[in-house]
Amino acid sequence: MTTAQRGARCVALVAVLSLVFSPFLANRVTPYILGLPFLLAWIVASVLLTSIGVGLMYAADAHAAKGASPAGGRA
Repeated sequence: MTTAQRGARCVALVAVLSLVFSPFLANRVTPYILGLPFLLAWIVASVLLTSIGVGLMYAADAHAAKGASPAGGRA
């Protein structure tokens, strides 16, 4: 497993944990963020940031794969 793959798995794990535990930590209506209750804004931000993070990891993995051998770096 490459560093980029390990990083993508960590980003995915953080995303799952932030969505699972957010109702217990951030379950309140105020403050409003862009007209959304805090918990809903937290969930939306978590999904968006996770998508960006996984996209960056995918780009890094694709960039690293360009220099790899055709067999995927395996001997």
